[in-house]
Amino acid sequence: MDAAEIRQRLRSGEELAFLDVREEGPYSRAQPLFAVNLPLGRLELEIRRLVPRGNAPVALFDDGGGEAERAAVVLDTLGYTDVSIVPGGLNGWRAAGGEIFRDVNVPSKAFGEWVEAHRHTPMIDAIELKVLLDRKADVVVLDSRPWGEYRRMTIPTSIDCPGAELVLRARDLAPSPDTLVVVNCAGRTRSIIGAQSLINAGLPNPVRALRNGTIGWTLAGLDLDIGAERRAGPPGPKALAWAIEAAAGVAARAEVRVINAAGLARFEAESAERGLFKFDVRQPEEHAAGHVAGFFNAPGGQLVQATDEYVGLRGARIVLADDDGVRARMTASWLRQLGWSEVFVLDQSLADRIGGRGVWQAPSPLPAGPLPLITASQLSRGLPAGDAAVLDLAPSPVHTVGHIPGAWFAIRSHFASDLENLPGSGPVVLASPDGKQAGFAFADARALTSRPLAVLDGGTEAWIASGLPLETGIERALSPVDDVYRRPYEGIDNAQEAMQAYIEWELGLVEQIRRDGTATFRPI
Repeated sequence: MDAAEIRQRLRSGEELAFLDVREEGPYSRAQPLFAVNLPLGRLELEIRRLVPRGNAPVALFDDGGGEAERAAVVLDTLGYTDVSIVPGGLNGWRAAGGEIFRDVNVPSKAFGEWVEAHRHTPMIDAIELKVLLDRKADVVVLDSRPWGEYRRMTIPTSIDCPGAELVLRARDLAPSPDTLVVVNCAGRTRSIIGAQSLINAGLPNPVRALRNGTIGWTLAGLDLDIGAERRAGPPGPKALAWAIEAAAGVAARAEVRVINAAGLARFEAESAERGLFKFDVRQPEEHAAGHVAGFFNAPGGQLVQATDEYVGLRGARIVLADDDGVRARMTASWLRQLGWSEVFVLDQSLADRIGGRGVWQAPSPLPAGPLPLITASQLSRGLPAGDAAVLDLAPSPVHTVGHIPGAWFAIRSHFASDLENLPGSGPVVLASPDGKQAGFAFADARALTSRPLAVLDGGTEAWIASGLPLETGIERALSPVDDVYRRPYEGIDNAQEAMQAYIEWELGLVEQIRRDGTATFRPI
């Protein structure tokens, strides 16, 4: 499937899973706009969640390193029947005149810039906000990121209120219409979308997005609040009533459709021929306490911010559920504006149809067996004598936090070179966090080395459960440590040059989107 056909399908809204199977590092440096990153090493674990139907058209993309061909073989064994490869990969896309983007979650970030450019979302600079806070002015700062990101670093005095929660909770957080409401995130996207959500909903307060978020605050030389604990509470009756009415109005303007139980059943019956994604857009703890059966948790703000991490099939149907009629409608309104034409909200009357507890996960296959397994106890007895070389297939941040002592960091897609360079001639043990990833990688390793092979039963989790020690850092790396992209807006130790470059990149996205021509953004 060449670049011209992919671009045509993207513009027309046809179903297409456009998957970039490289690691996140190289993907983040150069990619087509709507390519979804699913590295070869995680393919079996994630494919059913991202592309739920096996007869969906799938186009695989790489940079000529052979990952696409290997991924095609894996998908064939998993029952995917309509798999193509983009000829020439990255170079072929460039040669065909395709626009190249960098970073991650680019469609959503580009959309945020598109909204700001077309709806002129009002903003406030960091210094101006700092002056207001110092004066104890009538202002409330709402951080629209998830709790973990908020606690890592935020604006002093801010209250955590993730994106889809803003309309639901803002009236209680700023009960006076004279209170200035400022929405922030780490960079720009969630600040813009969050502020515009409140404006679209008709919040009577003056609303501003914090220009450039915590990056802008840091670049202004201001201190961030670390480990904050301020969190928005549940809405009161009056705030809830206002939010329900406001969200319904926004959803109507965005032409969001509501379906009942019969409509959902019809979509499920048709899901073999039409992709279907079902998301509970509430907060994770609410989802875990009880949800409509079969609905995966995707908090609404993150579903808009990182749609490509939840939906890998363009043109598919998306059904959203909540228990208040607000968060699903606000999230659906943004997905519609992002260009998703088939977005539906499950009727609020079905909120009592709780059929699932805990965190629902999409089904994933099991590694082909039988596999030669080794227990944590057996491996621990062999390590002191140096009898086994352990390859840890965990993502590099996980490996850094803790891995089996002496283990090598390795990436499945680099096995061809890595196994040749692995010192020694003794047995090789494949490990991963829960053992599944290692099990899927076993066949690849078996085809590339004659050394005895085994898989750690239960993975590193079993090693930890056995009370065995861990090692930290990355002292031994067979593969380039390029599997995860370090976001310039995460953490508090980023170089100012990287943060400034990131902001300038975001500001240039509107022009890139115009050149690319495949986006169908339509802000209301």
